[in-house]
Amino acid sequence: MKIVGLSGSIVGSKTRTAMDYTIKTLSEKYPDVEVTLIDLAEYSVQFSDGRDYREYDGDTAYVTKTIMEADAIIIGTPIFQSSIPATLKNIFDLLPVNAFRDKIVSMLVTAGTSKHYLIPELHLKPILAYMKAQMVQTYVFIEEQDFQRKEIVNDDVLFRIERLVEDTVVLTETFTNIREQNEAKYDF
Repeated sequence: MKIVGLSGSIVGSKTRTAMDYTIKTLSEKYPDVEVTLIDLAEYSVQFSDGRDYREYDGDTAYVTKTIMEADAIIIGTPIFQSSIPATLKNIFDLLPVNAFRDKIVSMLVTAGTSKHYLIPELHLKPILAYMKAQMVQTYVFIEEQDFQRKEIVNDDVLFRIERLVEDTVVLTETFTNIREQNEAKYDF
């Protein structure tokens, strides 16, 4: 099983801090899972110009191909101006419409205020549904007050991240087993 953690911003540290904890938890609890963290701050990704994702090269090709080869994706995103960052939206624009078909996608959201808790519901989930993702319905919402000195200090947040990791792995295994059983019905 391949799981990609996607830290969807090029600025700030809170989303990356939360993603680091998520990836660490995933690696410790599920050592057989192949885990890759893509922090968009570490890559120079081109703006989408409508080409097929396989026609790009460099960092853009690496990021899009890694996402396309994953069985599951854990998206970490901050909320800026009541929306997802343009860098994350660009990743969605680079990928084909069916990019997330047969993939489990879960979300981890950082925000400066509790007033932004519905942004994943109103902005992110519709995009993921359009791209055919099987979503982990609950997501982890982390506020400014849950961080101190680039550490998560709220035990409830840590517990929710651990649960998100577990739900992502269990759903990925379940959907994979169901698909394999359905394919086994055919003799060709």
